Amino acid sequence: MADRLDTPRESRFRLPRFNLQSEPVSRVAEGIARFTGTAQFLVWLTVFVVIWLAWNTFAPQDLRFDSAALGFTALTLMLSLQASYAAPLILLAQNRQDQRDRVLAEQDRQRAERNLADTEYLARELASLRMALGEVATRDYVRGELRDLMTDLVSDRDERDERFREEFLALLRPTEGGDDGGTRAASSGTGGEGGEGTPPADR
Repeated sequence: MADRLDTPRESRFRLPRFNLQSEPVSRVAEGIARFTGTAQFLVWLTVFVVIWLAWNTFAPQDLRFDSAALGFTALTLMLSLQASYAAPLILLAQNRQDQRDRVLAEQDRQRAERNLADTEYLARELASLRMALGEVATRDYVRGELRDLMTDLVSDRDERDERFREEFLALLRPTEGGDDGGTRAASSGTGGEGGEGTPPADR
């Protein structure tokens, strides 16, 4: 079957591909970029340049490998190569730092949202508890109700005592009246009999 003209032909020769976005490669690059930004790197670079210049200036002519007459071309090329690699490494480290900052910002945002949700939930719970406590009898309310109940009981007791006293007195009054009447009748009867039996003084 002939190849289709609208389908690109696959190349038989393929270059090896390296995953430059992998974590080990990025970690190594970031480590190099961080090292180039330290004072230790500046000290070692200064020592290297001084040794290079001293060797190619004061060493025997046959042992020199970089000509001072040409302005130390090899050293210039090496420093340029180092600078050309340092700039992308620094940018790579900055990109990784930006990614970490983005992840941290997202985590902070999610944490803030959870804290806000928890705060709103606690506020609603406190509001419901306050409303529930408003309907529950408090200690002062219970004391007032008990005080009113005791006052009512005492007044009812006084009223019952007063009513009982009145009823008792009402029961005692007819008995005392009947005794007085009988005493008067006996006295009058005795007086009548004495009147009839005793002759008048005139006689």
